Amino acid sequence: MNTKISVVIHTFNCESILRDCLERVKDFDEIVICDMYSDDKTLDIAKEYGAKVVMFERCGYAEPARNFAIQSASNDWVLVIDSDEWIKEPLKRKIRKFVENPCEYTAARIGRRSLNLKNPRPDDMVLHKPEYLIRLFRKDDVDWPAEVHSTPVIKSGKIYDFPYINEGCVLDHVQDMSIHEIIDKFNKYTDFEVEKLARKNKKINIYYTYFQSIWRTFEMFFKSGYRSGVDGFIWCSFIGFYKFLSRVKYYEYLKKNKK
Repeated sequence: MNTKISVVIHTFNCESILRDCLERVKDFDEIVICDMYSDDKTLDIAKEYGAKVVMFERCGYAEPARNFAIQSASNDWVLVIDSDEWIKEPLKRKIRKFVENPCEYTAARIGRRSLNLKNPRPDDMVLHKPEYLIRLFRKDDVDWPAEVHSTPVIKSGKIYDFPYINEGCVLDHVQDMSIHEIIDKFNKYTDFEVEKLARKNKKINIYYTYFQSIWRTFEMFFKSGYRSGVDGFIWCSFIGFYKFLSRVKYYEYLKKNKK
C-alpha cells in the first residue's frame, strides 16, 4: 500500500495566513490547494511551495468542494488541514507512523485546539481541551457531505483516535480575528445553517434554543474555558450565541415562508 500522504487545504483570499500553514506541511509528499478563485496573492503563495492547485466554484464555505479536493490528491492517504491551522512535528511523526501500519483503520481523528495569537495564555489556549475531528483517511473510503460544518463519513474500516499527550500532538486552530471579524463570519455562516435546517425541514422552539445556548456557554466555560479567564468566557459565549443566532434566523425564515 502507498504510504505517501497528500495534504489538502481549501483556500479563499487567505494570503495573510497561508504561508504559516504551508511552512508546517511542506515536508509532506504532496500539497493540494483547492481554491475558490481567490483575488489576492493566495495562489502565488501556493505556487511558491510547489502545491498542486485545483479550482472550485466560489460558494462561501468549503464543504461542497471537499470530495472534489480529496479525489484530486495523488496519494492514497489524505490529511485535511484548514488554512488557519498549524501542525507540529510530534503530530506529523505520529501520522507517518500510523500510515505505515494502519491495521484495520482507514481514518483517524485528530485533536484541535484554539490558539489565540492576540492574547495568548501560558498554555497558548483559548479552550484547554481539544475537540476531535476526522482529518486523516484513505481517500477511497470517505464521503464528505456538502452541508456547512458537516463531518466526513467513513465508508469502511475503523476510526483511530490520536491520543492527546501534549500540545505537540494536536492541530492549532489559529484565532487572530477581531470581534468585528468574528461577528461578520458568524453572520455569513449562520445563513448557511438556515439553508441546512430548511432542507431538513427542522422544527424550532426559540425558548428552548435560548436556554440551550446559555447552557452551552456555561457548560464549555466550566469544563475548560475558565482556564483562559475572560477570554475563555467571551469565546464560550460566542459559541452559544452562534447556535442561537442560526435558530433565530431560521425562525425568521419560517415566518416569512409560512403558507
